Amino acid sequence: MAVDLAMAPPAKPSLAAGTVIARRTARRSLRSAVLWGYVFGITVASSAYSYNTIYKTVAERNRLEAVFGTNLAVAALFGPAEHLNTVPGFTAYKSSMAVMIIGAVWGLLLSTRLLRGEEDAGRWDLLASGATTRRRAAGQALAAFAAAAALVWVITFVITAAVGQAASVQIGVPASLYMSTAMVSTAVIFLAIGSLTSQLAASRRRAASYAGVVLGVAYGLRMVGDGVPGLHWLVWLSPLGWVEELRPLTDPHPWAFLPIVAFTAAVSLATVRLAGLRDVGGAIWADRSSRAPRLRTLSGTFGFTFRSMQSSIISWVVAVAISGALVGLTAQAAGSTVAGSSVEQVFSRLGANGIGAKAFLGVIFVILAITVGFQAAAQLSAMRSEEAAGRADNLLVGNVSRSRWFIGWLSTVAASLLASSLAAGFFTWIGASLQGSGLGIGSALAAGVNIFPPALFIVGAGALTMGFAPRFTGVVMYTVLGWSALVELVGGLVSESHWALDTSLFHQMAAAPAVSPNWQTSAVLAGLGIVMAFAGHQALLRRDLEGD
Repeated sequence: MAVDLAMAPPAKPSLAAGTVIARRTARRSLRSAVLWGYVFGITVASSAYSYNTIYKTVAERNRLEAVFGTNLAVAALFGPAEHLNTVPGFTAYKSSMAVMIIGAVWGLLLSTRLLRGEEDAGRWDLLASGATTRRRAAGQALAAFAAAAALVWVITFVITAAVGQAASVQIGVPASLYMSTAMVSTAVIFLAIGSLTSQLAASRRRAASYAGVVLGVAYGLRMVGDGVPGLHWLVWLSPLGWVEELRPLTDPHPWAFLPIVAFTAAVSLATVRLAGLRDVGGAIWADRSSRAPRLRTLSGTFGFTFRSMQSSIISWVVAVAISGALVGLTAQAAGSTVAGSSVEQVFSRLGANGIGAKAFLGVIFVILAITVGFQAAAQLSAMRSEEAAGRADNLLVGNVSRSRWFIGWLSTVAASLLASSLAAGFFTWIGASLQGSGLGIGSALAAGVNIFPPALFIVGAGALTMGFAPRFTGVVMYTVLGWSALVELVGGLVSESHWALDTSLFHQMAAAPAVSPNWQTSAVLAGLGIVMAFAGHQALLRRDLEGD
């Protein structure tokens, strides 16, 4: 019997063994795909059903079309508003941009977490050592992401098609199919971009930061293209612009799928190609294995934390600065279309009272506050990843206490958020000054500082969760952030009720520079963040370190 076993040929790997990475990645992707599919679908449904409730007469609908359809401020913020005197046109306008941004963020975070994040944790070492190659492994992961995007699309389509059958909506099945495909396109694009940056970057947070910079620049190019006459061609330099040009439910341009498909395919092929050119755990833009020592900032926990986060901090600050400069250039042209239109009422619901460039920038700084909020969530998630992957153990077994490590990381995150906030104000002032908008540097910097307290609140919420339930740190932060952003950007367009808006973290801050910052409210938000961080710190001292 022993001889027979020794002579037996080795078993061939089964088909299941050759697709283990695809199946594992798909299982972890599909759970979030179900959630976001419902979010996309419900966003469309609420937009469609709210139209008949808010705009009941033909005169009201025609007035809505006349005012919003030619307003540059609205186009810069939320994309062109077309056929707003119809349910399909209003539905596309109210839901498309919000879903595009949320889908892009979901795509880049998911792909970097399940590719570079898995490599950082060392789990891909075992997976890639099986019946596969590095390129096949990357291809399997991309196939799993495609399956997740397909599930989001199916759920979105089912809800959209079901809502479209209502007598008050009347959106046909083919139009629902096209709409759902357009809305999921940005998620597909940024799943591919996140996969590519996972090959380029040496850590998950760097990969997510690189993809986030791409998203920020894409949004800025689209905003300038839609908001400044004569620069619409910039839309075609932005992936978000390509999706916008699909124009679902209004004036469909299916040929706009060509750059989307070509770009996604090219990025996916580059991902597979680059995966074969590096080692598992390595990166195309790898850290140098040797360099001259730089010891100036390594005198303690704070310096070490800063060095660990240096690339992430620089990426976020640069992305926010570029976004601020681009919207500053747009402010004068877009703000001039606000005066005397019903857009004033929309801006007023968002807290940006007044007219002109300052009113427009008041809404812009709300969007910048959301961006800095994502920075806060990403950087605090990186701290949780240090613990989950076991890297924090190497520090904490030495002379570094948990308290110093935790406070050092939170302080560095807070400093980076303040730097981004000041960069937002300063570079917005530069862009606005070049257009003669009349925005003073003092007002611009105050508006920048004004977006810091909500981000600090998110840091506090994450720190509190990390202290008591560390595995839910990211879930809590992104839930608070996602809900607040969705309510503020979508609900603020049409909602007359304040109860929903008041649940948004970003609605609590003043829309400076349209109005003066409310420093009392800012102090409350910042104070709550600090209190939550302190409670999380105390809980961390009393629990064991936890992995994934």
